[in-house]
Amino acid sequence: MPIKFKVTKEAILDGLQRVQNVVSTRTTLPILSNVLLQASTGSLSLTTTDLDVGVRCKVEAEVSKAGSTTLPARKLFSILKEVAAAEIEVEVDDRNAASIRCGSSFYKIMGLPEEEFPRFPESGAGKALKIEQAVLRDMLKKTAYAVSNDETRYVLNGVFMGFKGDKLTVVATDGRRLALIEHDIEVPKGAEAELILPTKAVAELERLLADKGDVKLSIGENQIIFELDGTTLVSKLIEGTYPNFRQVIPAETKERVPLERELLLAALRRASILASEKSQSVKLNFAKNTLTITATTPEVGEAKETLSINYKGKEITIAFNPQYMMDPLRNLDADEVFVELTDELSPGVIKVNAPFLYVLMPMRLN
Repeated sequence: MPIKFKVTKEAILDGLQRVQNVVSTRTTLPILSNVLLQASTGSLSLTTTDLDVGVRCKVEAEVSKAGSTTLPARKLFSILKEVAAAEIEVEVDDRNAASIRCGSSFYKIMGLPEEEFPRFPESGAGKALKIEQAVLRDMLKKTAYAVSNDETRYVLNGVFMGFKGDKLTVVATDGRRLALIEHDIEVPKGAEAELILPTKAVAELERLLADKGDVKLSIGENQIIFELDGTTLVSKLIEGTYPNFRQVIPAETKERVPLERELLLAALRRASILASEKSQSVKLNFAKNTLTITATTPEVGEAKETLSINYKGKEITIAFNPQYMMDPLRNLDADEVFVELTDELSPGVIKVNAPFLYVLMPMRLN
């Protein structure tokens, strides 16, 4: 269907940047490589999808002929990024061939009819909730790194979100470690829900969420819609039951050690250089006012880090995967963290002075 519009380079690039991440480079359906362009009075709407996650946003445009078409998303982005002109004029004929004029540059690219493009769900249906964008982004940042990428345990290939009792609980686990964070929010009567949000949607959300403003959620049967700053993200939900994560959290631990987050992270990073690729473990020895971190690789050598700490408890030696121990330290912003331990065989827990905790299974001491 023929369309014609003018748009600033800045506006359309910003729009494409918001939506193009979803576009798969290896798709069997050519239409999924395209962005749906819908021009109507004063605005241009851009939509992409991979059938699991879809993103739509609106930008201002001067529309002289309203209509819609689909064009190759990444090609279009590459062209518009390179052109020198500040204003771009697009005209599409009834065979979906687009003529793009920008200053002294001219391009012709072939599109596909909009009828082939998958239908984008309408928002407004389902349970409605609201949360601050910065809060949600922070909660995802502090948990999402613990999501499993093991395809066989698909319910763990996403982040669990529970809206219940005026609290949002966000959890991620891969069976070897678990990150949990909670935040007080207003959960309207009848809007209580539990869902598993797939990794791809989590990554998109982290990219789209801003420092201010709210995000509106509509939770349906097997999908969720997020609306924020003129952008809408739709995602299918992972079907299945999330494991009972509460039973993984140790009811009590014997020792609690306060540590400086940055110092601990740096020491683990240095020691992990000599952790063997096979065992991927570092040994932590907590003794009176001293933490010693060692990593050994036979045939290569060993690393040893010593930190002065405030500790008066019994001596404990425990081994952890250094990457798993560094993940929360990288994503938290507190200056001080608390490591809670019982013995070398029981899980370790990392906490901060906030409703966050991280449970980490120990490794065999060799």
